Amino acid sequence: MIFKRKLYLFLFITLCLLSCNKKQGHKHPLCADLPKIIQSDTLRVGTMYGSTSYFIFRDEVMGYDYELVSLLAKHLHVKIKVSIAKNEEELIKLLSEHKIDLVAYNLIETKTLKKHFTFVFPQPYSYQVLIQNGGAKRIGEIKELEGKTVVVKANSIFHQRLQSINDEIGGKINIELAADSLTNEELIDMVANQKIQYTLTYRNTGLLYKSYHKNLDCHFQIGFNQRNGWLINNNFPQLKQAIEDWALNKNTELYKQRLSAKYWQKSPYLSLRHIAIPKGAVSPYDHLFKKYASLIDWDWRLLAAVAFQESRFNKSEVSWAGAAGLMQLMPRTAANFGLDRQTVFVPEMNIEAGVQYIKSLNLLFRKIENKEERIKFILASYNSGPSHVFDAIALTKKYGKDPTIWFDNVATYLEKESDPKYYQDPVVKYGRFRSNETLRYVENTLETFEKYQAKKSK
Repeated sequence: MIFKRKLYLFLFITLCLLSCNKKQGHKHPLCADLPKIIQSDTLRVGTMYGSTSYFIFRDEVMGYDYELVSLLAKHLHVKIKVSIAKNEEELIKLLSEHKIDLVAYNLIETKTLKKHFTFVFPQPYSYQVLIQNGGAKRIGEIKELEGKTVVVKANSIFHQRLQSINDEIGGKINIELAADSLTNEELIDMVANQKIQYTLTYRNTGLLYKSYHKNLDCHFQIGFNQRNGWLINNNFPQLKQAIEDWALNKNTELYKQRLSAKYWQKSPYLSLRHIAIPKGAVSPYDHLFKKYASLIDWDWRLLAAVAFQESRFNKSEVSWAGAAGLMQLMPRTAANFGLDRQTVFVPEMNIEAGVQYIKSLNLLFRKIENKEERIKFILASYNSGPSHVFDAIALTKKYGKDPTIWFDNVATYLEKESDPKYYQDPVVKYGRFRSNETLRYVENTLETFEKYQAKKSK
């Protein structure tokens, strides 16, 4: 079977190259296009970090664009090599210099880009909106932007739109350009946290972030509907045709719908569930936490605090990332400890598997002798995966701080992993990381544990 497949691929490549030579009279280096990709056995993909494009969650690479382009590579029977760009300008440069074959990131279709590149795999139309905090003072008309400061990325599509609006109203908007290290999504977070007042984004992204931050408002439309999609170089007709054929495949469409729900419709921060808790208990599963906490020499209330932070004691919880059950086990982790799609929702089996995972994390951090400190490292790793925590430890050592102490030491450098100065450091092996959720998770879990201790001591 493998021999036949390779033979078919060889014949396909040969026919394509002969056809190309016949059309152009000589072999142009770009004419190979899809055959060249198949011959190299690698689809080179460019993208950027983002909540829907590409990110690492608990040591698993995720993202709407990443999962779809991985499916495309599988369809083409090739491997995938991902290059992460800092901004759209760098993405375009990688593509124009033929260092990548495809941009798997939602880029807006402009005349300039269409002149040099081909848009493929179009996404639903969207339009630009103003991101602001809700309330009586929210802006609803263009003229109300006069005298206001709006922060955007330099040379971005949002910067261009804002400049056009500013010209229309006589240059009375204070346009502030964000630091190059900041992403558009981080600007949205800054609005939510009231560090800046306004920024721009696309409506679908705004709605996604509104589910993170209920105070955000993204109703004010300041642009028209625009086409967007992935990008390839011109003169790659065979790759273009292959992507179009793949996109029309029924299985691709079903997969796309599932990923749309996973990344665009569900909130990563799930609303609280109302779970009946017996009088005098901290959860409906106290007996199970007591039974399994002894396996890791933990106070059972700490284990209960982890479950509360993970699922609010909802045994049927499934997160936006696919984590399931009381202890919110990722699919690969659950499988490693013997659970399947059904048993992962059985409370006792889920808790036992979660404890076994914690035991494995305890071994990873066994060099941290102080048990209370080690627990903080374990909690952070339970939330984010251990890779980024080890990067933070390496940075902590490099900058002369104590790598065995969490607060004001390793936690400080975990927070810095979103800064290029730090995540591009050679000691950092796993790249950029947005640590806000993980840092909150450690603090919130410990606070919940303290509340449970106080409750049982009354």
